[in-house]
Amino acid sequence: MAEQLGPFDWGFMECGQYNEYWHEIHMYPEEGVQASIDAGVRVSIPVHWGGFPLALHTWQDPIERFTAEAKEKEQAISTPQIGEVVTLGEEPTEAWWADLN
Repeated sequence: MAEQLGPFDWGFMECGQYNEYWHEIHMYPEEGVQASIDAGVRVSIPVHWGGFPLALHTWQDPIERFTAEAKEKEQAISTPQIGEVVTLGEEPTEAWWADLN
């Protein structure tokens, strides 16, 4: 995909609301990171994880798994707070969710 359409500055990648029973329609966080790499995304922005609970995983599980996988695969990510305005080249990377319960 990157050869045909990319590379991309940003990629909004699904990483939440997953479950083994509906895996065909929701990627696991690690798959979202791999999709970023496959698409030639410069900075991945994980989405579809913090708004409301749909799946049985904890609220922080998707973002923790996504960030861990991105670090392991050396994929740059941005983690804006829900509703935060982001500027290209000034993408936030702090783990703001870590202090929330």
